[in-house]
Amino acid sequence: MKNLRVSGLERCDGVNRRAFLHLGVLSAFGLSLSDAFRLRSQANPTTRKASSCILIWLDGGPSHLDMFDMKPDAPREIRSPFSSISTKVPGVRICEHLPRIAGVMDKVSLIRSLTHELGNHDTGARFLLTGHRPNPSIEHPSLGSWIARGAGTERAMPPYVAIPSDAVGGLSGAAKPGFLPSGWSAFNTGQDPGRITDLHPPVGITLKRGERRMEMLQKMDSFNRSLEQSTARFGRDAFYDQAARLLASKDARAAFDLDAEKPQTVQRYGQSRIGKGCLLARRLVEAGSRFVTVVDVGWDTHQNIARELPDSRFPGSGKLPALDRACAGLITDLAERGLLESTLVVLMGEFGRTPKLNALGGRDHWPRAGTVLLAGGGVQGGRVIGATNSFGETPVERPVSPEDLSCTLLTLLGISPQEEVITPSGRPVKIQAVGNFISELT
Repeated sequence: MKNLRVSGLERCDGVNRRAFLHLGVLSAFGLSLSDAFRLRSQANPTTRKASSCILIWLDGGPSHLDMFDMKPDAPREIRSPFSSISTKVPGVRICEHLPRIAGVMDKVSLIRSLTHELGNHDTGARFLLTGHRPNPSIEHPSLGSWIARGAGTERAMPPYVAIPSDAVGGLSGAAKPGFLPSGWSAFNTGQDPGRITDLHPPVGITLKRGERRMEMLQKMDSFNRSLEQSTARFGRDAFYDQAARLLASKDARAAFDLDAEKPQTVQRYGQSRIGKGCLLARRLVEAGSRFVTVVDVGWDTHQNIARELPDSRFPGSGKLPALDRACAGLITDLAERGLLESTLVVLMGEFGRTPKLNALGGRDHWPRAGTVLLAGGGVQGGRVIGATNSFGETPVERPVSPEDLSCTLLTLLGISPQEEVITPSGRPVKIQAVGNFISELT
């Protein structure tokens, strides 16, 4: 099998030196964008499927028992305080606070048997987002970084975007590039999806002034190149080239502008942070981004699930109603625009929650069982893969591991899990050596 080095010895294809100078984007428009724009450019893009992925990450660990794998016949201390409702798929029932998702269940498949044993936020998130158990001897790249690596450099849109940031799982680095060059990190949008910073030049900075700054930066760059390691140099070049493309493209910058959407479309997704994030994600994949993560925090529900998830103090608000509107709105919008077949939507967190409610009316960490929702991107709708026992404790049908899930997502996105790469230290590794494709999804 062919080995592909990732150290970045060659300068990536893209904006030539003359065009780069003419744009004058680096210093002219502020180094902050370049620092933030850690995206991969590849010299020889491989053949790939025309597909993208939107990952809705419920940070903290969503409760499978209170959302997609309810156990209404379980004892009171186990069953959800919420009722279940029927969906568009006969026999499939989900939480009463997810009526819109119930209405698109024919476009959705559920994996009800996700299982592993890492019950900390950092290790669980890393396992799910990299497909590898945490290992102190090697930092495995996130799925988003692998997709960025395979996206090529010909487009202005960043291939990997994190809304609002790639800081998931604490300090785990779960959504980061690992041993890949830092140029294959995510572009972080910041906390407000409707107000992306650094996409326009600062007041008072003209193109001519920017060109002079760029010339000075070039001289400094030439002086320092001989002192740098190739990976670091490649990463910085990737920042600069991608920043140049984004700032030079009016259409690319416009993709980040939620104000361009019709009011009825905004209403479909809702005004919540996750609603705005999902709407922005749709705009980004529509414009050419390949992997967009929408991070929603607050799912670590150790207490008072009956109040915190639906937020009964404010009917119609809360975590579940906001998620319901955003997720169903995204799936419906993608379908109406003809994008669902080429866009894989994934909804998950690092683990499920304990079957037994604790003394505070919440649920604690429970990696042995969890649910993943998938739609589009080659996934058939209306299917349920796997099942847990009557208390939602552990899978009794078709256990699915994080390795299986990673292998499946990589394959659907056109990347061979068995592809072998050479790390900067010279170590040969396969992108995903362990795991099997979940064939029931397709």
